[in-house]
This record gives sequence, C-alpha cells and structure tokens, in this order.
Amino acid sequence: MKSVAFARHAVRGNPCRGFYALALLFFLLPAACSSPEKLPSQVLLTVNDRTVSLERFQHEFEQLLPRDRALPEQEEQALRRSFLAQLIDHQLLLGEAANLHLSVSARELGKAVQNHLGQYPPGEFERTLAKKGLSADAWKQLLQEELLVEKVLQRMIRDKIKVDETDISAYFEANRQSFSRPEQVRARQITVADETQGRKVLGMLRQGLPFDEAARRYSVSPDAAQGGDLGLFARGEMPEAFDAAVFGLPVGHVSDLVKTEYGYHIFLVEAHRPPSQPALETVRQEIVALLSRQQEERLYQEWLQTLRQKASIEVDWALL
Repeated sequence: MKSVAFARHAVRGNPCRGFYALALLFFLLPAACSSPEKLPSQVLLTVNDRTVSLERFQHEFEQLLPRDRALPEQEEQALRRSFLAQLIDHQLLLGEAANLHLSVSARELGKAVQNHLGQYPPGEFERTLAKKGLSADAWKQLLQEELLVEKVLQRMIRDKIKVDETDISAYFEANRQSFSRPEQVRARQITVADETQGRKVLGMLRQGLPFDEAARRYSVSPDAAQGGDLGLFARGEMPEAFDAAVFGLPVGHVSDLVKTEYGYHIFLVEAHRPPSQPALETVRQEIVALLSRQQEERLYQEWLQTLRQKASIEVDWALL
C-alpha cells in the first residue's frame, strides 16, 4: 500500500455538493452496501484510522454504473476515481464525528427510521430492501452514518453561518435589478375547436355561467380540469395572441373570441400586477437564504481542505 498524491488532488476538485451526492447515494441506493464488517478485510482505502475494503468500494461503485450499457474504460476509470475521492471525504467526516465525540442515540435513529418508512406505503420499503438483498440492520447502519455526518456539518459549518445586515444590504444594492418583477396577469382560458362552439360558450358566460365551470365543461385545453387556470404569467411566456388578449383586458372581464392555431379561446383576467421593484424587506429572506448557502459552501470547502491537509490518506492503487 502506498500513499498517493492523486487522491488528495482529486478530492480538492470536488465541491461540497459532491459529498452530498455521495451521502444521497448511500441513502438511496442501499443495494450498494452490505454490512462493512462482514466483508473480507482486503483494504483499499485508509483515512487516518478508518479503512474501507475493496469489496465495499466495488459494491457501492457498481451501483453508479448504467445497467443498460458498458461505459468506455477511460470514462469508467474517471468515475471510479471521482467516487473514491468522495468516499475519502465521507470517511474524513465520519472520523471528525468520532473526534468530536458525536453519536446518534437509539431514539434519534428510531425517529429517522420512522420518518423514512413513512414515505412508503405499508410493506413497500421492506419489499424494496428484500429485492435489493439488503438487511434492515445494514440499512440502519448507513442511515446512522448519514445522521452522524449531518451532526458534524451542523456543528462545524451550519452553526457558524452568520449573515449580517451589511451583507444583506450590499447584496440587495448590487443585485437590485435581478429582483425586479415584470408586468404579470393571472388569467383563465376556455379553448374550443370551432367558432360556433365558441360563440355558444361565450353566450353562456355572459348569461352568468361561472368561467371555471364553463372551462371544465367545454374547454379542450389540458388546463380544463383546473377551470382553465393559466396561473400568473408575464409577456412573452404565452403565445403572442394570448398576450394581446389579456394584457389590455380589465380585471374581471371576459374577452371576445380569440382565434389561434390551437382553436378559439375565451379569456378571463383575474389579476393584473404592474411591474415593480420589491423593497429590501420583501426579498430579505430570499437574500438571507442565498447568502447562507454561499457561506455554507465556502466554510465547508475551507474546513474540508483543512481536514484533507491534516489527514493520512492511503490508497492501494493496485487494487483499484
């Protein structure tokens, strides 16, 4: 076994989301994993005092490969090295959890298990595990790892995020234009195939038939089931004929028949919003969330780089 510079180089090239992708992989592809302690002890990777067997690596990596075709050798090798780099980061985080004496209680694990099971119809999750040949204990072990990683990230990254008023104001001023909102209308439509049917429906609307009910009865448009609701849209998001019909129509008014290549339309305008420039308070939470994500990414990369620089990472490339 020898220490390999490539591993460190490859790890540095992976953004924060690379780790999250790995975590998601562990969580969503349980078939990839068997209980690590039951696997043969041929060690592929050592990260400080933590080891990963070749067998575990192979099981997990194979889940990344497409089922219906073989990748070119060069592409598969690149994917293999990328996966190894992410696996190194994962082991670094688990090692840090141990250094911080973090643990997952039986209650926390049980709650996470129940939350996960709650996303499946009764019996479906158990059938999925059986189909993939994964024991419930092995799946719980993976889930426990993910909970540990979440605790590490909370302690070392998320708890340190701080977005102050100066940052919020500076971002708003620098990106004020991006928050501007164009003129928009909210409208409904009824679409019929011919003018005769259109005139008939228009007459019923003028006699008091609710627009949404008429849409459900007579419209051939896919939005008929929603009462013809087109939602809120700006100019240019719909066909030009739609814009011409609705943007000049007062709120609450029904248009005359409008002919397009799709048939004959009748529109009802329900709301008309003029263009606006939101005040800072309107978009404050949006900015805070954005700056928090940016800060989290930066803090994570800086912290992870420190862990990598201090770590002893060895890969047996002959096995890979």
